[in-house]
Amino acid sequence: MPVNYATPSPEALFPVAGVKLGVAEANIRKAGRKDLTLIEIAPNAAVAGVFTQNSFCAAPVKVCIDHLSRNPDGIRALVINTGNANAGTGEEGLQAALKSCAAAGELLGAPLDAVLPFSTGVVQEPLPIDRLIAGLPTALANLSEDNWFAAAHAIMTTDTVAKAASKKVITAGKTMTVTGISKGAGMIRPNMATMLGFIATDAAISPPLLASLVKEAADQSFNCITVDGDTSTNDSFVIIASGKGALSFVSEEESGWAEAKAAIFAVALELAQAIVRDGEGATKFITVAVEGGVSQEECRKVAYAVAHSPLVKTAFFASDPNLGRILVAIGYAGVDDLAVEGVKVWLEAAGESALVYDRGCRAALYREEDGCRLMREAEITARIHLGRGNAAAKVYTCDLSHDYVSINANYRS
Repeated sequence: MPVNYATPSPEALFPVAGVKLGVAEANIRKAGRKDLTLIEIAPNAAVAGVFTQNSFCAAPVKVCIDHLSRNPDGIRALVINTGNANAGTGEEGLQAALKSCAAAGELLGAPLDAVLPFSTGVVQEPLPIDRLIAGLPTALANLSEDNWFAAAHAIMTTDTVAKAASKKVITAGKTMTVTGISKGAGMIRPNMATMLGFIATDAAISPPLLASLVKEAADQSFNCITVDGDTSTNDSFVIIASGKGALSFVSEEESGWAEAKAAIFAVALELAQAIVRDGEGATKFITVAVEGGVSQEECRKVAYAVAHSPLVKTAFFASDPNLGRILVAIGYAGVDDLAVEGVKVWLEAAGESALVYDRGCRAALYREEDGCRLMREAEITARIHLGRGNAAAKVYTCDLSHDYVSINANYRS
């Protein structure tokens, strides 16, 4: 079960003018489940994305990057399938991704390079493209602006719950709507993870500004999460600006941009944190907050080292305050000339805080029973002060349980 997360109700997910979603059962991997999503985008919308850093990036990722580079303000549709990643599939996989674009484009009266394909699921298995194409007319038939709830469910793989978020913001006297969905539970690591994230807004945002925004939004959200340290072949995060609302932005200097950007960032962070809360086998949601660094990059390096450590994560699962494991991770994070006597570490949960490490050793007032009590909570923060500067960063992770092994050992069965 996810940690303190439930899928929002359909009514809580606001339609975004100019963006329609439809789902279908295409039997990509398993029968009897929605596994195909078609998203139609109004003409003249802007679309931007960021993608996996894995060298074995999947065929649909390659196609997305190519189509976006050629057509940033001419994308008319997204095609998303689960059950098969279409990764490690060579030329056959690339042709399958292109065929999905051609089929969706034909249905919508759009050219092949106006469609972006996305796949998630098992790696190195051929995509059953004929089944995907056969399912597209059904997805087309139920296209609707209020279909975000169904789409959130249709993009799931090992997720136990669908992930979605929505906000309305009023700025400069005008209303802007932001709604998004994501999927992911395992193979999650910064530099994008085995996750798909899609956010749409009805604001008009110029392609150059949107391209900058999607990178910044990813760095503030999806690139601040880790479940197991594995970076997938299919990670994709896309923002759609339909331009059908009342707000329009060409540059960052325009009135209302700060509020608009904050709303998009908030939806992205909620979607990213939902992935961690639903991490495979997770029982606890953990924030690793590092402050007092020379730079944000240094703080992130330390936060990732702690958040990736299986020893730290299993200690949190057991509610075992074996907190020397945190010090070990800080020590190998690669911070040059770290003065360990200047480092401080706190555990924080349920409104309480306990200083654990101070001046080179266990804090004088720390008691192990305090650590046990705080680590039993479902939401915990490990706060680390490096004593070197004023920079800070946060990374969100979860514990590592027996169920994680069971889920991934049985993934293909």
